[in-house]
Amino acid sequence: MNTSTETQQLTPSRIIETAMAFFASKTLLSAVKLGVFTTLSGKSLSGSEVQAALKLHDRGVYDFLDALVALGFLNREGLLETARYSNAPESDVFLDKNKPSYIGGFVEMANDRLYPFWGSLEEALLTGQPQNEIKQTGSSMFKELYAKPERLKQFIDAMSGISIGNFMALARKFDFSTYSTLCDIGGAAGILSVEVAKQHGNMSCTSADLPAVEPIAKDYIASKGMSGRVKTVNIDFFTDEFPKADIITMGMILHDWDLPNKKMLIRKAYDALPEGGAFIAIEALIDDDRRKNAFGLMMSLNMLIEFGVAFDFTGADFEKWTREAGFRRFEVIPLAGPSSAAIAYK
Repeated sequence: MNTSTETQQLTPSRIIETAMAFFASKTLLSAVKLGVFTTLSGKSLSGSEVQAALKLHDRGVYDFLDALVALGFLNREGLLETARYSNAPESDVFLDKNKPSYIGGFVEMANDRLYPFWGSLEEALLTGQPQNEIKQTGSSMFKELYAKPERLKQFIDAMSGISIGNFMALARKFDFSTYSTLCDIGGAAGILSVEVAKQHGNMSCTSADLPAVEPIAKDYIASKGMSGRVKTVNIDFFTDEFPKADIITMGMILHDWDLPNKKMLIRKAYDALPEGGAFIAIEALIDDDRRKNAFGLMMSLNMLIEFGVAFDFTGADFEKWTREAGFRRFEVIPLAGPSSAAIAYK
């Protein structure tokens, strides 16, 4: 039991901060959606200049911009009408749409899709049912995305934004020296394949995804001057066998599915690999004790909201499932932020 002294030392600050965290989240999401950081790229502007560029109403201009200052996303000199605003370093690098380092695609998708869907988390927890587009249309998330090219492009840009740091880290940290071919299953824009090929001249890479995705991947690969080193192939990973390769990768693919489908994909990866080949799953891997990686745990809640039966998993889970498929050796390599590469060797 708490003593009276211990009770007096407790404060509700962390509870309140977490309960109201959506204030900060929505402020940043709105800033990216409205183009604040792109507008301020390489320059400082007054509040009225930002207001005119973004067509903002008088009432919220300074509260909005100064909140972004307080949150560390903008810099400011002066105050109110005399203020000049500019991007903080991270904002300038990662949230300017005109820079190749832009990760705002994920932020835009979070604003347009995930933010409203998370308002139904209680319903998801009570029913186990998805809370995304399927509630309004009766169609699954992926069916909706692939039916609308602009939504598909937004989704792929979002996944690219959240994943590119992980793919760059994998290309640096994994020893590719004894391999020559890689196939990225569900490769989306082809970013993983491009990053590996750029850093390892011995590697020939293939990005495998559905036909609707191929034009997006080809454009990205060509823009990086990698068309000679990275190819695309059309595949439906539910119905088709995987192309043979020394390394099979999946970036945030396994967590989209229930356990039988996870095991099916793992088995297909095993069958596509030679002896000594490696299967690499890049995910927001939950720590085995399920205490530390809050992002991974909340990503698993996001899978509940998106798909109902889908879920994220631990390294121990991955080892168990891949061992059942026949893999012999396992390791986990930390990547960027809360993500890791879970690796199984045949």
